[in-house]
Amino acid sequence: MRPHAGGAAITMGVALTALYTALIAGADAITKLFGQAYAAPQLFAVSGFIVAALALAANARGPRRRGMRTACPGAMAVRVVATVAGSVAFYHAFRLLPFAEVFLFIALIPLMTALVSGPVLGEEVRSQAWAALMLGLLGVWCLFPGGLSDMGAGHLVALLAVALGTVSMVASRYIGRRDDNLLAQVFYPNLGLAVAMLAALPFVWRPMGLADLGWAAGYATLLFGARWVLVAALRALPAYVVTPLMNLQFVWMVALGALAFGEVPGVMVFAGAAIMVAAGAWLILDQTLETRRATRVVPAE
Repeated sequence: MRPHAGGAAITMGVALTALYTALIAGADAITKLFGQAYAAPQLFAVSGFIVAALALAANARGPRRRGMRTACPGAMAVRVVATVAGSVAFYHAFRLLPFAEVFLFIALIPLMTALVSGPVLGEEVRSQAWAALMLGLLGVWCLFPGGLSDMGAGHLVALLAVALGTVSMVASRYIGRRDDNLLAQVFYPNLGLAVAMLAALPFVWRPMGLADLGWAAGYATLLFGARWVLVAALRALPAYVVTPLMNLQFVWMVALGALAFGEVPGVMVFAGAAIMVAAGAWLILDQTLETRRATRVVPAE
C-alpha cells in the first residue's frame, strides 16, 4: 500500500508554515529596527529589487526554467497591489505599536481568511474549523494589552494591513491552484513593491552606511525565503488551516522583542499565544481526520 498522500501533504504544509514563521519574524524584527531611522520606501525599494533578483537567479538555476510567466495575470495583479499596500501599512504599524499589539491584528487573519476563502476559493469551512477560529479570537483578546478602548491610529493601520494581507494570501492560494510556478508569486509582488517605493524614494532618502545596507540585504534574503515557503504552504494546506498556524510567529517575536527591543510581555500575552497555538493544532487535527476519511480505501467486493 502506498503512503497516505494526504497525510504527507499536511505534514509538509505544517513544516513549511513553521519555517515561514521563523523567517518572517526575523524580517519583521529588521522592519522595526529600520522604522526607527528610515522611511518605508528606503527599505522596500532596496529589498524589493534584491528579492526580485533572487527569484530570477533561483529560476535560472532551477531544473524547470519557466521564466516568470503566470497563468493568472489578473489574480497576480491583485496580489501585487495588496502586497505593496499591506507592506507599507505593516511598516507603519511596527513603528507605532509594540510587537504584541501588532500581532493582535495579525491573529485576526485566520478569521478574515476563512470568511473570504469560502466564497472565493470554494473551500468548505467546517464547524470544527469555525470553533477553532473562535478559540483563536479568544487568544487575540488576551494579547491586547490595553483593551479596545485604547485603539488609536496605529491599531487602525494594523487592521488595514491585516485586511490587505488577507487579500494577498487568498490571491496566492487562488493562483497556486492553477499555476505551480512558485517563483512568479515571489517575483512580481516584490518587483511591484520596489518600483512603487522607488517613485517615492527621492523624497525620503537618507544616506545609509554599510551596516544598514547589510540589514536591508538580510531583510530581503529572509523575506525571499519566507514568501517562497508561504506560497508552497498555501498549496499544501487550505488557507484557513495555514493562517492560524502562522500565529507561531508570535512566539518568535516575543523572544526577538525581548532580546532586541527590551519588550517584555505580560502573563496574559503568553496565555493568549498558548490559546492561539492550541487553536492552530485543533485545525490541523480536524483537517488530518477529514483527509483520512475522504481518502479511505473501500475494499473491493
